[in-house]
Parts: sequence; C-alpha cells; structure tokens
Amino acid sequence: MAEKLFGTDGIRGTVNMGAIRPDMFLRFGEALGYTLRKAVHRPVVVIGRDTRASGLILQSAIVSGLLNAGADVALVDVLPTPALGWLTVQNGAAAGLMITASHNPFHDNGVKVFGPDGYKLSGAQQDEIEAIIQDPGFDCTVPAERFGRIVDAEFDVSSYADFAVRTAGPDASLSGLKVVIDAANGAGVSAAEPVFRSLGAEVIMLADTPDGVNINTKCGALHPERLSEVVRTHSADVGIAFDGDADRIIVVDENGEVADGDQIMGAIAIDAKAQGRLAGDTVVATIMSNLGLEGALSREGIKLERTKVGDRYVVERLREGGFSIGGEQSGHVVLADHVTTGDAIIAAIAVLSIMVREGKKASKVLSVFEPVPQLLENVRYQSDDPLSAESVKARIESVSETLGDSGRVVVRKSGTEPLIRVMAEAYERGNAERAVGEIIAEILKADAQ
Repeated sequence: MAEKLFGTDGIRGTVNMGAIRPDMFLRFGEALGYTLRKAVHRPVVVIGRDTRASGLILQSAIVSGLLNAGADVALVDVLPTPALGWLTVQNGAAAGLMITASHNPFHDNGVKVFGPDGYKLSGAQQDEIEAIIQDPGFDCTVPAERFGRIVDAEFDVSSYADFAVRTAGPDASLSGLKVVIDAANGAGVSAAEPVFRSLGAEVIMLADTPDGVNINTKCGALHPERLSEVVRTHSADVGIAFDGDADRIIVVDENGEVADGDQIMGAIAIDAKAQGRLAGDTVVATIMSNLGLEGALSREGIKLERTKVGDRYVVERLREGGFSIGGEQSGHVVLADHVTTGDAIIAAIAVLSIMVREGKKASKVLSVFEPVPQLLENVRYQSDDPLSAESVKARIESVSETLGDSGRVVVRKSGTEPLIRVMAEAYERGNAERAVGEIIAEILKADAQ
C-alpha cells in the first residue's frame, strides 16, 4: 500500500519529496475531476493559493489534471483559505482547492479541498479520491472534445473582503483604533489591509511583502515577537498575526502580550452569550484547549465540548450540534454564522468590535481566564507505533490517575510527521512536568525495543 496522501487537513508535505510532486498533483486533479463528474456533468473547480514559490507549479499540475478529466477551472489567485471556501459557494462551484501548507515553511506545500457547500471534504470523500490516485490503471480522462476550460470567476478576493467587512454589522466602525497586522508574508496580504481600513482603523502592516520563500519566516502567528515589539513601539491598540493561509489568528494586546486561540474564542463566545447570540450556549474546542477556558466558560453558563485535534473535527461538531463558535488553541477560530472554516480576518473583526463596543483595551477583552499550567513536548519515533506498547498505555493510565481532577494528559500522534505529542495540564506546574517526563521516558523505551 502506498503512503497515505490525505492527512488531518488535506494533502501536505515537502515539495519534490515523496509523493508531493507535480505528477501526483496532476493525478489528483484527474481523480477529483472524475469524482465530481459523477454528480455534475460539467463541474467547475475554484482554485486559490498562498504565496509559496511552488504554488504555481502545483496549480499548473492540478489544472492540467482537472481539464483532462472534463472539469472547468476558475483561478482566483492569492487569497486566504477561508476566502476560498466562501468563494466556492458564491461561484456555485462543485469544489474549491486551496494550494497551501498553512503554517509550514516555504518548502512545504499541498492542497485543502472544499466541497460545494464550502466545507472541507469528509474522510470518506477523501478516501474515494485517494483510492483513484493510488490506482494508476484507473482512467479518469475524457475525449478531447470534452476537455475542461479555464473560466472566469464571478466573485473574487475583493468580494470576500466586502463580505468580511459586512460581518461587523451595518453601523460598525473601528475608527480610533491603531492596529498592527502581521500578514506572515502569506495569503492574508491580499485582503487584510483593505478590510480594516474600510472599517476605519489606522493600519500598520508587517510581513506584507511575500517573495515566494519568506512565508511564515520569523513572522506571523508562529513568531509574534516582532509584532509585539511594533505594537509597543507605535503605541498601537492591538496587533493581529495570521499564519501563511490566514485561517489562524494570534492577537497581541497593547502591552505586547500574546493571546492564543483559547483566549480569543473565550472572549468572542462570552460576548455572544451576553447578546443572546451563542447557539446552544456551547463552544466547540479540541482536547488541547486549556482547562482554564473550560472553567471560565462554565462560570458564564457556557458548555465546552471537545473534539480531536484539527479544525475539521471542530467544524464537523459545530455542524452536527448547530453551534456557532469553535476553534483551536493554536488560533483557528471558526465563527460558523459567517464562515465554514477558521478565519483570521473575521475573528479579528469580532475581537476589535468588542473592544470598540465595550470601550475596553485588548488586554482586558482577552484576559478571559488564567491559564492552567500546560506543558507540551514532541517525541520523534522510529518504530511503527510506540503508543501501541502495553507499557506505554499503562504509564499513560497511571499518570492520568495520579493527576486525578487536578489535571489531565493528552498523548497523540502528529498527522504529518513521525512525532508523538505529549501534553499535560495541572494546577501545579511541577505535576505537569513530571507527567510529561514519565510518559516520554516510557515512549522512548518502547521505541528503542
């Protein structure tokens, strides 16, 4: 069996290594086109990308495959991932493709796949496409007279920017706010500045000159150090950092302090609850979200539901439960009343709107809870699956029992690398450190056997 292509968020890896090569993406385009033609005679696929140098290479390969399989293609160039999901629906497309490796370094790339409803494909749909890719004898092509064509998109990134502004409400204004935006030299450069200027904010842009290789490099949501410095230097009210495809947000307050996705989700949810707009009085987060968030929400009469790691699982639960707010500690914030995936720009608008409406500084709005000490470490492994070892299972169970109600542990494999992520939370930091240390030692012992 060939190496599995689809991970927790589409296909992703280092370009020109393993399966992440143009010929595989041509085959991906053929497989997608074939599956879409089973439901739509002449499917249209909207394709966007972030700023990586490899984006045009992968785009060309995917387009060739789609055209060869009888699908039409609308190219919308550089734009945020959530914009691509929204534009898929607005253009009435059969699917949308975002060529991106999100927060990964420039030498990685891949594709996220959206269905006609703007939501990412289910696991079953991905499996169907993957099975065709892995079968070289499966013919997806059409006769020459039925080849697909490049068509114009009726809606583009400027349409999305107008939509993002409208999410603030008809009379909303961010006038008086000085905002620093770190676009990570990525897809957010295409929409962020016009959105916030349209709302009346004074905007200072950082990392907004992409050159194909500087995406996410010492900037953006994973590296907010410069953003914090610029916020303090310019006496700005707030700083906003995106990742490479702008579906992830980190906020820096006026003091340069960083607020993660948990604080952002908490602030937006508590505000929505106060206004009677929080569907089901529930927030959906992952197993990685801090215990402090759970406690803060509970005190406001809000339930926290947890899913597996991955914004795809958060969105699935939001849809199942009819809930409106969810996300991840890492900064994916999903406001389901507006969008179908994490959206850094629209989440930022929500936070800034609270600041203006309540007349509060960012530090006040984003101090929703005192985080419970949390320690996360990665362990690289060589064997097939050290987590299947009985000794490791027993150690995780004993550590969890020792922590009891005063903490918790989460141990999981990475979806993209041979890493095991070990997280422990405890009201006493020393207990978290001991928990992580004991589990890692047992994993390493099992991996060496």
